[in-house]
Parts: sequence; C-alpha cells; structure tokens
Amino acid sequence: MTLQQLQYIVAVNQTRHFVKAAQSCGVSQPTLSAMIQKLENELDVKIFDREKSPIEPTEIGAKIIAQSETALNDVRRIKEVVLSEMNTLQGNLNLGILPTIAPYIVPRFITRFKEVNKKVSMRISEMTVENIITYLRKADLDMAIVSTPINDSELYEIPIYNERFLAYFSPKNPCKCDEIGPRNMPKAKLWVLEEGHCISSEEFNFCHLKAMGESSYHAGSIETLIRIVDENGGYTVIPELHAQFLSDKQKSFLRPIEAKDATREVSLVIRKDYIKEKMLNAVAEIVKEIIPETLQVEKIKKYAIRL
Repeated sequence: MTLQQLQYIVAVNQTRHFVKAAQSCGVSQPTLSAMIQKLENELDVKIFDREKSPIEPTEIGAKIIAQSETALNDVRRIKEVVLSEMNTLQGNLNLGILPTIAPYIVPRFITRFKEVNKKVSMRISEMTVENIITYLRKADLDMAIVSTPINDSELYEIPIYNERFLAYFSPKNPCKCDEIGPRNMPKAKLWVLEEGHCISSEEFNFCHLKAMGESSYHAGSIETLIRIVDENGGYTVIPELHAQFLSDKQKSFLRPIEAKDATREVSLVIRKDYIKEKMLNAVAEIVKEIIPETLQVEKIKKYAIRL
C-alpha cells in the first residue's frame, strides 16, 4: 500500500470517474486503474463498484476512502510542520468566507496579503456556513471567516471582531424615531437575507422577526437588499461595516438598534488539528489591518494566536 494508491482512490471517489481522476492526478487512466486494482488485490476487497454509473465505492470501500483521506491529511500536516519552522511563509492558503462578510474584507485582504506574503498561493471562496463546515472537516479549506458561534465539536473558533447591526429605512417611509428596538420594530415591510444574517438573543430575536418579513423576495446580498428597500419601501437590517458603502443621503436613513445583543461575532474558524500557526496569524494580522480597531476583540488586538 502506497500514498500514491491512496491519492488515486480518493481522486476517483471525488470525481466518480477513472479518466477524470487520472487527469487530476497527472497520470494515465491505465496506470491509475492498475494501481487501484493492485491495492484491491492486496486488501482482498473491492473498493469501487464499477458496474454502477457513475462509479460508486462499495460499503467497505467508503470506509477505506475515509481512512485514506485522514492519512493523506496527516501527511500534509508533516509537510506543514516543516514549513512552519521556516522563516519565510510559503505554501497554499485555502480560505472560505461568508458572502455577508466578504465585501468588507476580501478586496483589501487580497492586495495586502499578496504584498506581505509573496510566496503563498492563495484561494478565497465565498460559500454558505454549511459548505464551509463540510470543507473544513475534509481539510479542503485551511480556515474560514464566519459569523459565530457555529458550535461544531471538530472546529475551533477564534473571535476577531464584533459589529452592531443597524436598521436601514427606505427614503419612501423613513423612520421618525432616533433608534428602534423590540418594542417599536415595524411589523411590516421587513426585507431579509436568505441566510447568514440572523441575530438571535432573548431581547432581540431577528430569526423570529423573519416570520413577519416581506416574503416576495429573499435577497442574496446586502447591496441588493438595500436597493430593494430604496425602490419598494420598508426597511432591513445591515451590518455596521456596510455603512461605508452608503451615500451620505442613505446614511441619514440608518437607525441604531437599541437591543444590546443586536450584534454579530465574526471569527476565524479552523479544524482542531490545524497546526499552521504562522499562516493563521498572517491572516489574522491582515484582517486586523482592515477592521476598525474599535470593533476588534481585545484579546486579538493584544496577542498573537497560539495553537
């Protein structure tokens, strides 16, 4: 049994196709097939059911593939140990981020991170919380920037900053009060994001307020949401970092939310077995450059992250 064979069966499982798996591994299809056949003969089991289309792992094959993924991840960790001891940060960074956080971080992050860490190959993907958790568990992501807590026993959350939510009202029916809260929250025309935009506390439960929101459209971005409110009336709730993208006139239609828990915590999330401490701190340092110091968690302002 070799690491190469383990890589081949993992590739076939991911692509469910021998030719595509061979291409992804940079070998010919006959070579890949022969190596997998040799492994099956050695273990005296069938790893894949070749009669199905697309190809599927057998019941025992799925267990072998899962263990192979763990073994390959452990091998990557050995390489990471070596890289972590080197003075120059290098290697790959696969970073996931929520679409409702990305606009405030990603544009400047790409520029600054490349300037500081020229030998790191970086890939950033916007995705849902569910996909982020899945990809982190599989080690297809190194880390992610998400709203927390997500309460996953396999992951470790490192809070970076907290930001308030603000109510944004349409110019067609502006709010006449100085601030809003649970007692004077309008009961109609509340436009909401489909996901990743939920405040949940005893005092101010924004998840519950979704039930009384405008149901004709579930927006996928905050910018779209604001345009809908401007055109159709009503109001929405936005993160305070989005205020920088509003015009002076639009800012006049913002109102603070008086509920003390109308905030979201944003964290770096990693697997509990993640060991690239230098890479983690490199990401955290750039995020700290971008996010106003007044929003940053005190611990992250003062100390480096230790794993």
